[in-house]
Parts: sequence; structure tokens; C-alpha cells
Amino acid sequence: AVVSTQSGHYGRGLQDLETYYEDTRQHFERTLDWLHEHACSRSYGLGTRLPWDEQWLVESLSDSTIYMAYYTVAHLLQGDVAGGKPGLLGITPEQMTHEVWDFIFMKEAPPPPSCSIPVEHLKQLRQEFRYWYPIDMRSSGKDLVPNHLTYWLYNHTAIWNDEPDRWPRSVRANGHLLLDNEKMSKSLGNIISLAQGVEMFSADGMRLALADAGDVLEDANFNTAQANAGILRLHTLVEWITETVEGLEELRDRNYGGTFYDKVFLNDINRALAETDRNYGNTMFREGLKSGFFEFLSARDRYRELAAAGEGMHRDIILKYIRAQVIILAPICPHMCDYLWREVLKEEGSVLRASWPAYDAPDVALLKAADHLMEMTHDFRIKLKTYLTPPKKKGGKVIVPHEHPNHMTIFVAKDYPAWQEKTLDVLKANYTPDNGASEPFPSNPELLKQLKEIPEVKAMMKKVMPFVSFVKGQVREKGASALDSHLPFSEFDVFTENQEYILRSLDLDSLTVCEKNECPEEKLVVDVCPGKPLCKFEKRELDPVDKTSVLVTLTNIQPCTPFFQRSIRIYDTDTVEDVVRRLKRSDRRLKTRDVALYRYVEPVKGPRQLLAFDQPMLWNKRKLELRDKIEYLSEDEGLKTGIYHLGENLCYLVL
Repeated sequence: AVVSTQSGHYGRGLQDLETYYEDTRQHFERTLDWLHEHACSRSYGLGTRLPWDEQWLVESLSDSTIYMAYYTVAHLLQGDVAGGKPGLLGITPEQMTHEVWDFIFMKEAPPPPSCSIPVEHLKQLRQEFRYWYPIDMRSSGKDLVPNHLTYWLYNHTAIWNDEPDRWPRSVRANGHLLLDNEKMSKSLGNIISLAQGVEMFSADGMRLALADAGDVLEDANFNTAQANAGILRLHTLVEWITETVEGLEELRDRNYGGTFYDKVFLNDINRALAETDRNYGNTMFREGLKSGFFEFLSARDRYRELAAAGEGMHRDIILKYIRAQVIILAPICPHMCDYLWREVLKEEGSVLRASWPAYDAPDVALLKAADHLMEMTHDFRIKLKTYLTPPKKKGGKVIVPHEHPNHMTIFVAKDYPAWQEKTLDVLKANYTPDNGASEPFPSNPELLKQLKEIPEVKAMMKKVMPFVSFVKGQVREKGASALDSHLPFSEFDVFTENQEYILRSLDLDSLTVCEKNECPEEKLVVDVCPGKPLCKFEKRELDPVDKTSVLVTLTNIQPCTPFFQRSIRIYDTDTVEDVVRRLKRSDRRLKTRDVALYRYVEPVKGPRQLLAFDQPMLWNKRKLELRDKIEYLSEDEGLKTGIYHLGENLCYLVL
């Protein structure tokens, strides 16, 4: 029943078997290669005597490998777990002869003659077996692959030789469980029972830590510190979902999916649902936890960060995320998710009966655009820090640090220069990721030999190898997509649509995005290429003729604080958030603090009014919202927001 040859054709039972991991399949193949040398070495204990030499026996580990077929009819034969009582059909063990078992398991076997079991009962037993068998998934330890599980395949293919649809469909092998990177043993006293684990970490906390312990054949590690951290994550998630659902009315309800960050987050939801669905289906619970919890939380935080610099989070998108998060996490943390489903979201029934949310195929280009925005913004922050902290001495001269800039220009490129495109073509033609070597490219001398034959490249030989090294690094980091000569998205549009986020992240006033060919200094942008923009920082004086403004005094009205008055210029079309950002830049102690801005009810009289001890501090003031727009009317009328005039004095609180 099993085909095994010197050339390595493996068992038919292994060909279509789902092993979930390639390592498991290779383990089976290695075992099948040497199993013909497996000797019978036992002469006592449980097992079956060899028919041709009863001195030796096949030990039970290799012998009893189709017992799961018995599970399909056990409920009809046993009245209790121990089997001491007859089951529903009233059949005794003595009646279950070899002929009876043949009839149940083998489709061509005739009803046994002179059998005391009624034929209808025999047919019912056969029907149960044929309905439930084969076994869909066998979960077992990796140490059983070289013996028990391999004989499990042998025996199934031998007994049901002409019925491949009765052979096992999948096997899920796993490693052992370590506790804080140590083997659990009585001598070390580091054993935690399931009951103790639930008492220490809660049921859901225990399940979360076990899912995060490991998936593959390597031994999983239950980390108690990570288990405690997981409980805090779950608690934080419950608090955030509860507060967000209670405050849904405060979120934006217009322009659904109309902004870049809306599209990105909706795409992140689709990706989380698709990847987690696939990971759960492959019993990869650690990967499912990664895609459906840790990375999903990061996607939510990115949405909050991007939306805070724009129109804010959308109510329906956040609700869609919360529902998806609760359903995705329910297989691992059912108790917490059921609480959120029933008590917070007010859904009917249990979350365990909820359908998996429908999702569209994730937009790969949008995923890459969002990742590129976050990566480049981080890169811009690093370059800004370097710009502000130059080396103290250069050539014996003291370098004066730059003043904090208020403007940045980003130069981008749609295409590579001709010589770089030709170089990419050569690298792409020589890219062999499956060659088994650590480096998927030929050696540099071999690549250089090919590149020298290209006229466009030959003229730029000094720059070729540094460019090759850069591309190789990108391939190691991002994969084969780094060899593409064009980005799958518009870098110009991504930066332009997210100007407010970039300005807020770098604490700047203005930003310009330009094409590479618009730069007057050609040498400055010589290395700019798709995916590798250049940023230039400047300190620009805003022209009051082009952008009218008023110099406003901002006073901190809190007693006993180190914050006093600041004079800040407010421009036409500014938002309150722009003013707060400018105030923070004028006093670096405010950089990490939240600031609330207030106007006087009476712009002229208000700043002159004295407070009585029985009056609240804000009795003659009104709070300005961060998204409020400020308008310059004229030199006489000054500034106003909405219908309210602001005057030349505002106040602020440091929270």
C-alpha cells in the first residue's frame, strides 16, 4: 500500500497529507527513508506478536495507530467512559468479532454470517464510521513522527488501500512547552498546572500567552512576563473600546472613506481579516495573534495618529474595527470578547456564534504607500535631529547649531535615471531567491562584468556598485519588490495628502513637495530616486503681505506654574492647532504637554477684568477647539473664529 523506492518516492498517504509546516513533511520523509531498518526489539509488554516469530512483538506505539476509527462508533458501543456498560445498541464486547469490524470498516465486506447483532445495528455502525471518517486533523507531538505517526500513515494506507478518501487528511505536530526558557520538571519545581495558570493569569490571559508561546516544531516558550504584559494589553483594549463606544457621537460622521488615512485603515482591516482567517485555518495561532491582535492594534494606533492631523477618526470605520477586533480575538480570548460583544457593543447572542466579517482583498499598493509614509516620516525626524545637532567642531572651527526650521521641502522622483533602470534590469534577471544560497545574486565581479557591457551604465561606473549595494540591501529588507523600477503608488500624492501629519510630526509650519527636476541645485538631488526622497530644511520668514497676521499675546492663567506670557503671530487661515504648535515651539517645556487655548468673551475688556476669589478661573473665557479655523478680517477688526472676535489677547492652560 505504500510506495517506497531507492529514488525517494514517498508513501501515497503522505503525498496529499496537509502537514501545515514543511519541516513536518521533511521529518516524515526522513523517517520513511530509514523505516525499513526499524527492528522489532521487544519481547514483552503491550503489543501484537509477530505471526512468523511470536517471541517478538510490535510495541503498542507502532501497533495501535487506527484507534481513532473506533471513536466514530464508541458512543453506540459504550455506556460509560470505562466501557463497563453496553451502549445505545446494547452490544457486548464478545459480539464484536473480526468479521463485525471488517463489515463496519471495509466497504466491500459482507454482513458476518451467524452474527447475533441485528443487521440494522450493523448498518448503523457502518453508517456512523463512513459519515465521520477520515480523521480531519491529528494533533500530536513532534517526537512521535519517527514512529507512531509514520505507522499511523502506513496502517491507514494498508487497511484502506483502495479507499484513499479514508486516509488521514492532516497532521499538526508541535514541539514541547518550556516555562521561561527552561524545561518543566519536578526537580526544578517550575511546573504550572492549568488550574494554577488560570488562577495566576485568568483564563483568557492564559490562552493569550499559550497562543503567543509558539507555533512551529521548535519548543514553545510560555513566558510569565509576557503573560502579565498580555493581561495589561487586554485590559487596555477593554477600556479603550468601552470609552470609544461611549463617545462614538463625538467622532466624525461625514466623508466615509474619503481621506487617505480612512482608506489605509479600511485596507488594514481587510488585511487583518484575510491574514488571520488564513492563519487560524492553518492552526498557526501565534501568527493569527500577530496579524489579528498585535499588528491590528498598531494599525489602529496609526489611524489615530494620522487622523489626529486631519479630520479625525470616522465613527463607522472605528465601529467596524471594533467589531472585527472582537470577532478576530474571540477564538483565543472568548470570555473577554463575549463581554465586549454583549455588554459594550450590545449585540444579540454570543460572539462565538458571530460570522466571520466579510472582507475584500487587501490593496497591496495602499499598504506599501502607508508603510512608506510612516517610514519616511521617521527618517525625516532623524534627519531633522541631525540637522539641529551638527558636530561641535569641523576643521578646527566651532559649528553653530542651526535654528529650528519652520519649512521643509521634499524632492521626489517618479523614475530612475536610465543607467539605474538598466542596472535594475540586470539585477532582476540575476535574482534567484530559491537557489539555496545566502545571497540571491551572483558575486559583484560577475555582475560588474555584465554591467560594463551596457553603454548607459558604462559611463557611470563609479556610482554603479554603490547603487547595487543599496538595492541589495533593499531586497533583503523588502523582498523582490525593491527591484521594481516604479513604485506602485504616487510618492508625490502620498506626501501631499499627508502634509498636516508630516508638519505635526516634525513641528514645522509649512511643507513643499516637488519633483526632482524642479530643484535648482542639480547636485543636491542627484541620488533621489523612487522610494528614496530628499528633504531640505529651512528657516523661512513668512511675508505678512502674502499672509496677513496679528501678533497676539498668550497668557498662562494658572497659578504656580513656570509658564507665563508669549507673543505669537497668528496668520489668516491658521487653525487653533497651528497656534498651539507655534506656542509649543516657542517654549520647549510645552513640547510634551497638552495645551488648551481660550478666548475672552469680551476681547477688549476681558483681559482687564480682575477675578474674585469666589469666581471660577474660566468664568469669562471660552475654549477654542483645535480644528477651529482663524480668519483675518482687516487691520482694524483683527482676527475671528466663527462669529467670535479674538482680539489681541488669548490665554492658555497647560494640562
